[in-house]
Amino acid sequence: ILSAWQMFNDFGADGGPAAKELAPKLDLTKAHLSSRLGVALPNIEVKQVVWAIVALKGLGGLLFVIGNIFGAYLLAFYLVVVTPILYDFYNYGPKDRQYSLLLTECLQSIALLGALLFFIGMKNSTTSSKRNLKKRTPKPKAA
Repeated sequence: ILSAWQMFNDFGADGGPAAKELAPKLDLTKAHLSSRLGVALPNIEVKQVVWAIVALKGLGGLLFVIGNIFGAYLLAFYLVVVTPILYDFYNYGPKDRQYSLLLTECLQSIALLGALLFFIGMKNSTTSSKRNLKKRTPKPKAA
């Protein structure tokens, strides 16, 4: 939530520092995807991507804090989409300084995704067990 608030406060006419960091990585990802898919992808405004990130992190974080499963889904979606773009350690060699930094941050994001999936699984299992308890009917006693 604090990260989303910081991005919101730093968002200026140009999108702030988040847009400056995200723009080259987004262009690289877009070029890679269009070469793999063989089609030209439409232009993506970096400011809109930053707004989407702020919305996903902010709303997802608030809902997650109050225990809503939809917040966990929003945060998981954010991590699945943004992690490979932001932490592009695969573009560096193992001897580069950036490689170890980006790999560490990517692994932290994957760990957070694992924790979110665990939360989702636990929420789903408690919800389904409550439903099963309500559906059970007591057996009539044999006389």
